[in-house]
Amino acid sequence: MRLAERLRGLVGAESPVVLGLPRGGVPVAFEVARALGAPMDVIVVRKLGVPFHPELGFGAIGEGGARVVNHGIARRAHLTPANMTMVEEEERAELLRRVRRFRGDRAPVDPAGRMAIVVDDGIATGGTARAACQVARARGAARVVLAVPVGPPDTIEAMREVADEVVCLETPGQFYAISACYSHFPQLADEQVVELLRRAREEGTTESDPSGSAEEVQVDAGQVRLPGRFVVPANAEGVVAFVHGSGSSRHSPRNRYVASVLNGAGLATLLFDLLTPEEETDRANVFDIESLARRLIQVTAWLGDQPGSAGLPIGYFGASTGAAAALWAAAEPGSGVAAIVSRGGRPDLAGPRLSAVRAATLLVVGGRDQVVLDLNKAAQERLRCENLLQIVPGATHLFEEPGALETVAALARDWFTRHLT
Repeated sequence: MRLAERLRGLVGAESPVVLGLPRGGVPVAFEVARALGAPMDVIVVRKLGVPFHPELGFGAIGEGGARVVNHGIARRAHLTPANMTMVEEEERAELLRRVRRFRGDRAPVDPAGRMAIVVDDGIATGGTARAACQVARARGAARVVLAVPVGPPDTIEAMREVADEVVCLETPGQFYAISACYSHFPQLADEQVVELLRRAREEGTTESDPSGSAEEVQVDAGQVRLPGRFVVPANAEGVVAFVHGSGSSRHSPRNRYVASVLNGAGLATLLFDLLTPEEETDRANVFDIESLARRLIQVTAWLGDQPGSAGLPIGYFGASTGAAAALWAAAEPGSGVAAIVSRGGRPDLAGPRLSAVRAATLLVVGGRDQVVLDLNKAAQERLRCENLLQIVPGATHLFEEPGALETVAALARDWFTRHLT
């Protein structure tokens, strides 16, 4: 499921709770929870509407006494405490009725201190999803992620006010209704929601955790120590070091997503900061490919000494200038690097060393990233190793288009599993 795949990189080693908005969000939440191996529940919320204008919400309520009030709207609507109490009592009664209908006497899954992934089948105006995010936070969620398959661009952007992260697969410019974005959009009955919740409880964690072990590490790279995230699946068959480009870091959501896909394929991954914060302030360091390559060689040696990756075949995943550093390092005699994947990379910056690279190299470029595409074609002619140029149609430099990053991750996974395992 595409939505779950996009969420993997955000989840990492955290233990999330998946909360589906009934009714339509529950089937989507069920598949997300199953893919992530996370507990699932419904999040029942009720909007508190201004009495003479019910569509205008002045707040929301949820289970456990969760209550969110927009006092600015309440003041502008001249609501008295009595008005607000009356609306809340009515909505509280309906809230409790729906909770009993969906969950019965069972206790809700508690999101306190955990990542709460709020899932719906799509967003139109965003009112209910906004309330759900606010209620999840009011219930103590440490981090709130809103995940939907589709929504209009402006509404999706506005949801970032209430969610720490927003994951949306499709944002069509011409948006009319959620149902119009689906080829099959049946209306769910309450009984179907209850059945999906029952199945989620019975199945529990249906997918084994691909991460095995995940830890924040300090990588010894000569005179500096670099923070990183080291993930080793059970029975890992290879390890991939991520070499990011300028303006990025180990927190890059794109690289974290690709890493999660590789973890699922049985590959260990290391995402690390290539430069210290002080070094990043000097722009010249970002384009000093030879120095970056030397540092990557030291990081690679560190990987060879770790219990989880010692003896494993090594690959590099490079982006932008990081791809040049990966190729330069791999060209060193005895580097031992077996495979390289470049995402929107600048292999031209490793020009003097390209002919010495022996690692199997995959160059992935967006079809609409014309300047970088031309640079990759020219660099490919200088490679003497096994190599392939893959163009992702319609994608720009950052692969932000729907489905583009998923394509990159699948290409990387297949290339690495072919050459490392």
